[in-house]
Amino acid sequence: MATISTYNYTIQPQDVDFSLRASASSLISYMLNVAGTDAHLKGFGVDALQGQSFTWVLSRLAVEIYHQPKQYEDIDIDTWVNDFNRLSSTRNFRMRSVDGVAAIGFSQWCMLNMETRQVVDMNLLKDVYERAMVDEPSPISAPARLREIEPTTTYSRPVRYSDIDFNRHVNTLRYIDIIFDNVPLELIEKNNGMRLDINFIAEARYGDTLTIGSLAEQNVWKFDISAEGKRLCSARLEFK
Repeated sequence: MATISTYNYTIQPQDVDFSLRASASSLISYMLNVAGTDAHLKGFGVDALQGQSFTWVLSRLAVEIYHQPKQYEDIDIDTWVNDFNRLSSTRNFRMRSVDGVAAIGFSQWCMLNMETRQVVDMNLLKDVYERAMVDEPSPISAPARLREIEPTTTYSRPVRYSDIDFNRHVNTLRYIDIIFDNVPLELIEKNNGMRLDINFIAEARYGDTLTIGSLAEQNVWKFDISAEGKRLCSARLEFK
């Protein structure tokens, strides 16, 4: 069994919003960066997989944010893997600041064949994963399984160069930015914490046209993002 890994970051000016505190997408970006760094150091990062024409894709994510650290504040992010099976792997996060735990997260990943775009059996990494496993429970409940919604508002936008990542599909953080761009500013400004659940269902590629649908129910916002009639991503954002 391995032990929990911890990485340190300093909140940079480009990562804060109008409140001079780290935005939700920046905090999630730090978590995902830690996931990539830790996987790389343990021998199963994207660089190791791409030699076999494989890559990592995020399938589900749940994050609870309790407070947003301020510009130039130091944070520590704990991360660990505590479960995997032939279809997916679980990676956990706990972000700590001077004010205590700022955010916690639970992510599920699958391995994708870059040529066929099909899921690969995770047992190919069984040996390296067994050495990386940590006997520590997840700090947050698993991402909710989200159902399709009947949106009250919709709009469309094309997928551009700045939307895609090294897998040549829409970046996780771009989806998160889209979600927060469609929430009233006063909810973000006055929130006392939030939880985001997001399910990734299919890929959006360069040149696709995204249709973003949303539905508001008091302090809960629900989203479906699709392209050419195919559901790509569903999300639920709840403000405390």
